[in-house]
Amino acid sequence: MNGLYEEFRIAVHSVWQRRWLAMAIAWGICVLGWLAVALIPNTYESQAKLFVQTKAILPDNTGISAVERQKQIDTVEQTLTSAANLEKVVRGTDLGKNLVTPREVEGAVGGLRGAIKIKSEQDNLFEISATMSAGGRSDGEAATLARDVVQKLIDIFVEENLAGGRGETSDTLRFLDEQLAKRQKDLEIAEQKRVKFETENLGMLPGIGSVSQRLEQGRIEINQIDSQLIAAQSALAAINGQVAGTPQTIAGGAGGAVSPLAQAQGELASMKARGLTDQHPDVLALKSQIAALRAAGAGNANANYGVPNPAYSSLVSMKAEREAAVTALQSRKSALQGEMNAMVAKQIQEPGVAAEQARIARDYEVLKTSYDKLLGDREQVRLRGQVETQTDAVRFDLITPPSSPRTPVAPNRPLLLVAVLLAGIAGGVGGAFALGQLSASYPTSAKLEAASGLPVIGSISQMLTQAQRDERKRKLRMYLGSGGALVGVFLLLLMIEFIQRGSVV
Repeated sequence: MNGLYEEFRIAVHSVWQRRWLAMAIAWGICVLGWLAVALIPNTYESQAKLFVQTKAILPDNTGISAVERQKQIDTVEQTLTSAANLEKVVRGTDLGKNLVTPREVEGAVGGLRGAIKIKSEQDNLFEISATMSAGGRSDGEAATLARDVVQKLIDIFVEENLAGGRGETSDTLRFLDEQLAKRQKDLEIAEQKRVKFETENLGMLPGIGSVSQRLEQGRIEINQIDSQLIAAQSALAAINGQVAGTPQTIAGGAGGAVSPLAQAQGELASMKARGLTDQHPDVLALKSQIAALRAAGAGNANANYGVPNPAYSSLVSMKAEREAAVTALQSRKSALQGEMNAMVAKQIQEPGVAAEQARIARDYEVLKTSYDKLLGDREQVRLRGQVETQTDAVRFDLITPPSSPRTPVAPNRPLLLVAVLLAGIAGGVGGAFALGQLSASYPTSAKLEAASGLPVIGSISQMLTQAQRDERKRKLRMYLGSGGALVGVFLLLLMIEFIQRGSVV
């Protein structure tokens, strides 16, 4: 422990003996370092926070979904620092002053790319920052320029999200209109070709479609006609039975009065006309009544004449209508059967006609499906465009406007000034100590004895006169003044730095 303490004393003595050299080295390092720090231009940073709120009130198939809008915002965020957008920033701010050639503009764009940062703190919260150096301009101009750059970036961000989507919609609508016009012409040509072919070859059955489809339609219609024909024939048979059981005339009484027997027979004919069977209770009761009337008035001479039966006339009229319906259905069935037979015969004779018709129909359906899909897509794009232009689908809220920096973010001059001062002191002490190590003198007798290997008998202390003591005091005061001046310059530089920071406009 005593050895270390002795070594420390020797080192301090060595530096103290060369204190003026240490002071000179410290002054040199500090002056050069502080000059270098003073030449470093200040850098100012402006920041802003933008909140983007998307709305998804309309359904996704009509409007713009939140996912699509978020993708669009992410794309704009990624492309915001593209060369085209940065060139807009350069030309829209003071960065574009005195820039004439494209090479100069490219250089300004390249320098601006590294000065801009865009980060998403949350899903919809974006922070935009820009740093500008005061090299070649005043501190106030650099601070104002940083704020203008951030404001221009915000304007481009909003413009790209609003106008960019509208421009994309317009381009899409223009492309779809061109494709629709082309598809419409092709569809008209295919329609004319299909109509012409069907007129020449397949104009026998109603409807459209291939030969097999037409035949199937014919079979279905014949089956329907068969069902209708069976029902009509059943109705005709029923009416024939009713006509057969209804008398053409009914007996009348004297003076034109209708007898009770005639009335009962008329009621019975009316019941049968309504479809009541002989087993119906009312019919059975009425028949019993008629039998009783006949037994009671069989010898009455006034009942021998008759009048036309109105029920019979009605039944004959209904029979004629049902016969006409049956005849019409049979004629329609015969016509369809004949057309189908003719088509089958023609198909057997010309098998290529069916294949050609199927091909034409297939091409037409493909074109029509494509046209309908394009028409639906165009309508959806048009609606989406109206959503973007007529509704507030995206709202931009400026949470924090672009800040006007008052203090530079770099360099940290107070810290650099302190670092230079410490470096100067350390350099002076280190230089004096290194020079002491190179010296051939020995500060203590123990050092001399260790270096020579010979015993040292004794040592003589230095004796100073009063004049020498006064001279030493004067030099010490000069030395302390020199060190104080170094610290004073350091404090003065710190004061100037803080004054300059507060004076930035």
